[in-house]
Amino acid sequence: MKNIVLPALLVSSLITFGQGKKENHVQYVKPIIGTQRMGHVYPGATVPFGMVQLSPDTDTIPYETNGKYNGEVYKYCAGYQYDDKTIVGFSHTHFSGTGHADLGDFLIMPTTGELKLNPGVANVPHSGFRSTFSHENEIAAADYYKVKLDDYNITAELTATNRVGFHQYTFPATDQAHIILDMMSGIYNYEDKNVWTFVRVENDSLITGYRQTSGWARTRTVYFAMSFSKPFIQYGTKDNSKKEAYHGFWGKFDQRKNFPEIAGRQIRMYFDFKTIADEKIKIKLALSPVSTINAINNMRTEAPGWDFEALKTKGQALWNKELDKVDITGQQEEKENFYTAMYHAFISPTTYMDVNGEYRGLDQNTHTAKRFTNYTTFSLWDTYRALHPLFNILQPKRNADMIQSMLAHYNQSTLKLLPVWSNSANDNWCMSGYHSVSVIADAIIKGNATGVDANKALDACVATATHRSYDGIGLYIDMGYVPVDKNGVGSSNTLEYAYDDWCIAQLAKKLGRMEIYKTFLKRSENYKNVFDASKGFMNARMSDGSFKKDFDPLSTNGQGFIEGNSWNYSLCVPHAPEQLISLMGGKQHFIQHLDSLFTMQLPDAFFAETEDITRDGIIGGYVHGNEPSHHIAYLYNWAGAAWKTQERIRMILKMQYKAAPDGLGGNDDAGQMSAWYIFSSLGFYPVAPGSADYSIGSPAVDGAVLNLENGKKFIIEVNGQGDKNVYIKKIVLNGKPLTSFTIKHADIMSGGKITFYMSNVPVK
Repeated sequence: MKNIVLPALLVSSLITFGQGKKENHVQYVKPIIGTQRMGHVYPGATVPFGMVQLSPDTDTIPYETNGKYNGEVYKYCAGYQYDDKTIVGFSHTHFSGTGHADLGDFLIMPTTGELKLNPGVANVPHSGFRSTFSHENEIAAADYYKVKLDDYNITAELTATNRVGFHQYTFPATDQAHIILDMMSGIYNYEDKNVWTFVRVENDSLITGYRQTSGWARTRTVYFAMSFSKPFIQYGTKDNSKKEAYHGFWGKFDQRKNFPEIAGRQIRMYFDFKTIADEKIKIKLALSPVSTINAINNMRTEAPGWDFEALKTKGQALWNKELDKVDITGQQEEKENFYTAMYHAFISPTTYMDVNGEYRGLDQNTHTAKRFTNYTTFSLWDTYRALHPLFNILQPKRNADMIQSMLAHYNQSTLKLLPVWSNSANDNWCMSGYHSVSVIADAIIKGNATGVDANKALDACVATATHRSYDGIGLYIDMGYVPVDKNGVGSSNTLEYAYDDWCIAQLAKKLGRMEIYKTFLKRSENYKNVFDASKGFMNARMSDGSFKKDFDPLSTNGQGFIEGNSWNYSLCVPHAPEQLISLMGGKQHFIQHLDSLFTMQLPDAFFAETEDITRDGIIGGYVHGNEPSHHIAYLYNWAGAAWKTQERIRMILKMQYKAAPDGLGGNDDAGQMSAWYIFSSLGFYPVAPGSADYSIGSPAVDGAVLNLENGKKFIIEVNGQGDKNVYIKKIVLNGKPLTSFTIKHADIMSGGKITFYMSNVPVK
């Protein structure tokens, strides 16, 4: 096996199968190790959609300082920051590019020498158990991470199964080897985040316990079982909890050393060993949402032995199985970008059930998933746009299970609402819209909802969309818009709700429930109610019907929109592009408007208001790093300037994605940014999920084969591909010329071939 060294990473090149050679797609999965600006993509060990996402954490920045939000913490949403020089340990749960955070459970850190039970601070590395490291001694690949902890001369290696994190630490010869288990550490951490933690030492190589936190998810409990490959000599505890007024009579015991039952809010433990040179101490840590018994069962089922290499090989085989769903041809850089994007797209949503099917529900009771896999981590404001539509092509069975999970969430909810942003038997209520309805409608309309009761799903959609007490929905129903004097992001809410209502209408139409169809089709036109014709933009509208007077379409602050400005949100009507074009003055004016968006120069003051977007994530005023704009470049197709769509798409692909530590123009947002890249590189995009149509862009690959779950293949052939040949001369689908810039879902899933003929001259 040949190896090639790439910046900060080592990836394998070719692997031989039988008589011929097949490209191992894991070689191209060069996970972008966190953007230097945000650090929201983590390196580490996980299998596709895995419950365990084991990764290094590089600092312990608190969420608040002196009682106020600490802006620096935003960089640590994924726990890892590429520019940092130290590692504090390796924790088992992370969000990938969500722009908000939680998790970071059960941090493990190997050390030698004097025992330290505080991580210390970055500018004084030896003040705690953290260690310096160098990217020169760091390897990150699919389901594998390796780094040298310089201060201890320890080599750390990580791999994982779905529910088990597997650590392998190579120690020097020492009588003072330690494994630290930090139950205090977490991401977006603060003093009272831990509600309670519990550890039970079962024997000299197995411990169990749980951690309950109140953060982004306010009632989250995760259980664990941790097994050592070698018995520890002794162990101990440091409890950093505040002294409580009453804690019973546990003071009769000395709980600091070799005491087998530990409970408190702020606990760190250590386990001592003696090692010879190059001795490997291995650790398996299994997670469960239900119980420590289930965690042990997960461990015994998924990782019964101690063969690290075998487990890593199995995990990487799982990745290759998923990445093999698309075979592309193209340049090395294109393959690195493409398969990195596929890797990111298949990290979440994450499994949320044990091997026996049990999981904790929103009612805090134990449920059993019957005939489906239960998932969590639904960042739906982001992922309804392209990630779930991508799953409808490449992961239809999983996507159907995700819908089953959403409906289980709805059934367990006292509010009877579909998930908005769910994690670990909680809804975080983050962002706007009720976009579960988009995911559900899109899958059912495309025929990819096996096991889903479509009529019950529609009922859940309607109940969610008519829940008057949630985020201005009552006002939206009564007034046709959400006034910003009642809801600060009322204008973006109105636009998001209008699209979701269109999705409900399409689903109702498919099921023949025409009264619902008529009601929600009418509601889907509510976007018109926040269009200010005097400005030519969507504007903030008040309860009295007037529009905001001091209107600034460039500002993201106080203008009625969430994570975006009016320039981008004014185009956020994906379900009715023809009507939007008419509303904004016709095709020629609309084209000029789009051109202005892509070519304007934003003032520096714009970036003072944005936490998650820098200049690198923006082209002119087009904000690719935030999702409301993701369909915008495709709107030229409806205005009669498809060649401009083709030009813009290829420009965005080049400018916003690269195989480097700062390779993304914004948060990956749980795979949405990467799903946009995958679709757009292949040459088409779901502008309005809930429709069976995809809009044609400009393919960036030399060719591709989509290996579908139904056994069929959809072949993408690109003739005349090149950096300058971004324009489409002709498209042939299954031997017949395609006469529009639209391809249907059935055309893809039925198998066949689409051929693009490219040119360096636009076809106007």
